[in-house]
Amino acid sequence: MQMDTGVCVLHLFCSPTATVDRAALTSAIADATSADCQVITAAMLGHKADIGVMAISSDMAVLHSLQINMQRAGLSIRDSYLSITEVSEYAKGLPEEALRDRLYPQLPPEGKPAFCFYPMSKRREGHANWYATPFDQRTEMMMEHGKSGRAFAGKIVQLVTASTGLDSHEWGVTLFGVSLEIIKDVVYTMRFDKGSAIYGEFGDFFVGYLAPISDLV
Repeated sequence: MQMDTGVCVLHLFCSPTATVDRAALTSAIADATSADCQVITAAMLGHKADIGVMAISSDMAVLHSLQINMQRAGLSIRDSYLSITEVSEYAKGLPEEALRDRLYPQLPPEGKPAFCFYPMSKRREGHANWYATPFDQRTEMMMEHGKSGRAFAGKIVQLVTASTGLDSHEWGVTLFGVSLEIIKDVVYTMRFDKGSAIYGEFGDFFVGYLAPISDLV
């Protein structure tokens, strides 16, 4: 099943079982890559998972095959997240190259080995209902948010993907940074923006560093 616009992004957070087959796992990732799927692997820190896999493809069948083949190779999937790339309604008017990068990202970026993923949504509470707030006010808050992020240009690459109706939150945020400290700093800084401080709701954070799958099993 192919995407009409943009690509599908599947995050899988796994741990190896006693029966993990290194050759089969390497083959599963190679097969997906040969089918024009970008596969990024990371060593995860903490108890949530040991291995992070971010797979990007316009063909959902390729992503499903990768998921199944990874499990057959002996990885236990501890958590996952499904989303798709999009151009936000607040991003209209950006240069064509910037819009293309959001819809068809090429990852991972060079020189940014720190990895972070977290899901987020906007609140719908009586005192803070993002979707009952006028569009011009939402746009102003998103512009403030973007300005805060641009202060970290060259140190962070961010991909925000849409997951309304697809997973537990409304967006997935993937960060690639020059260090874990930079990731901490950018998330901390942007939480003071009105759009996050009043309206932001966040899920679990998955953090680690990029590494080839051969190093992870």
